[in-house]
Amino acid sequence: MRTQVCIIGGGPSGLMLSHLLHRAGIDSIVLERRSREHVLGRIRAGVLERGTVAMLRDAGLSARMDAQGQPHSGTCLAVRNRGFRVDFEALTGAQVMVWGQTEVTADLYAARDAAGGRIVHEAEEVAIHDAGGTPHVTYRKDGAEHRVDCDWIAGCDGFHGVSRRTIPATVLRTVERVYPFGWLGVLSRTKPAAPELIYASHADGFALASMRSDTLSRYYIQAPTDDPLEKWTDAAFWDALRRRLPSEVAEAMEIGPSIEKSIAPLRSFVAEPMRWNRLFLVGDAAHIVPPTGAKGLNLAISDVAYLSDALIRHYGGEDDGIATYSDRALARVWKATRFSWWFTTLMHRFPEDGAFERRMKQAEIDYLEHSEAAQTVMAENYVGLPL
Repeated sequence: MRTQVCIIGGGPSGLMLSHLLHRAGIDSIVLERRSREHVLGRIRAGVLERGTVAMLRDAGLSARMDAQGQPHSGTCLAVRNRGFRVDFEALTGAQVMVWGQTEVTADLYAARDAAGGRIVHEAEEVAIHDAGGTPHVTYRKDGAEHRVDCDWIAGCDGFHGVSRRTIPATVLRTVERVYPFGWLGVLSRTKPAAPELIYASHADGFALASMRSDTLSRYYIQAPTDDPLEKWTDAAFWDALRRRLPSEVAEAMEIGPSIEKSIAPLRSFVAEPMRWNRLFLVGDAAHIVPPTGAKGLNLAISDVAYLSDALIRHYGGEDDGIATYSDRALARVWKATRFSWWFTTLMHRFPEDGAFERRMKQAEIDYLEHSEAAQTVMAENYVGLPL
């Protein structure tokens, strides 16, 4: 097979890149290791920045989001079982949108299917060849080896994918912060605890009350990553969650059986550069952020904005976007990594925290409550810095 851009990874970033390139008349093939059912079954983030929302609208992908998504103009921060609201719209003139990554992916699949896009699922043993010269990608499917010749390769294949590992160790630089806890998440068919998200800091640890719809709630609590799931019965989870939320919310919230439960580790990770010859890194292949503040999907989509612009300009005769892709993307990645690190550090209880650290975090949250300037900084980062 021959294409202009071979995209490794069929999650939202790979599909979005393929969609944007198609609209500009650029051919691509998407190789995805998993089945479509598996991709659409993954439970992922549900808060979209203003820039991500704008991109979906500009790309003709927003009909269901605009009809069913939930615009949020603020969020609640809580400490010592009482909370206060940060008004994003008043402070920045912008909102965020609660619309799950699974729904974004479903809309992208529908758009690629309608356009006759080439997506190869269950592509195994994907390998990148000659990224510095005449690139091609090989993979196995149904017991046979296949080859894709291309001009460029976009690695949208996540933290464990082949793309980043293809870049020589003498070129690639990585930094990482592994957090000493995880998030225990529960999905339940219950009414959300509040109209907007609640981020709570408590002596027992962090908690987040979120939602996917008016009847589907997503909740998280800080927990050890090595905790066995069987320890966390539904009753144990709800008790822990309610202890950490504002008292009036905890007393009124609806609880019910969990329909999904998992523990996810937290890390900050950045790889530089995000381009090596004719190979680009996109999204989780290049960077991971803790989910505090919901930056993961949004960062991947901003990478796609920069890369699609670079490739479209390249095929129009301009190569400056190719040369500057990594620097442009990393400038935004590092700012989002800083915000996620700050918000995670502020709201979670760390094993090494002593009385001084705990009081400093309380003092900073108190300052946030009463300082418009501090709330503006938080709001600008939460709704998304400009692309």
